[in-house]
Amino acid sequence: MQPPVSAATLSIMRRLSLALAAALIAATTALAAAPSEKKKGGGETYIQLPTLTATILRADGRRGVLTVDIGLDVPDGGLRQRVELSVPILRDAYTRQMLLYAPSLPPGAPPNPDVIGAELQQATDRTLGRPGAKLLLGTILVN
Repeated sequence: MQPPVSAATLSIMRRLSLALAAALIAATTALAAAPSEKKKGGGETYIQLPTLTATILRADGRRGVLTVDIGLDVPDGGLRQRVELSVPILRDAYTRQMLLYAPSLPPGAPPNPDVIGAELQQATDRTLGRPGAKLLLGTILVN
């Protein structure tokens, strides 16, 4: 047999139960209002791709890192689905292209966005089998 619970204890337990219920309701409401997944940028047709990196020689002879942010604008819905499924293959093609470009860069020379963009666009078209996905360059950084 359990000992009787005092009125003060019951009052405290009710208040704690109400506070816990209010906290659960607030948390559920906040989760329902939060967006499911937020894109980094762009519109419905934009697909952000992982950052590309390659090793280069800096002006002082030390090794540096060339970093390139890219994305694809794909207005065609069917092609966009293909791009989303092909991200690992595209990333491999881009990495290979950057590994060819980076050693050709003279030590200390700035990267050429026109050349990088053209080479990565060719890799995009070749990988997807047809044009239609426009490569967009973001930040190009040498560290």
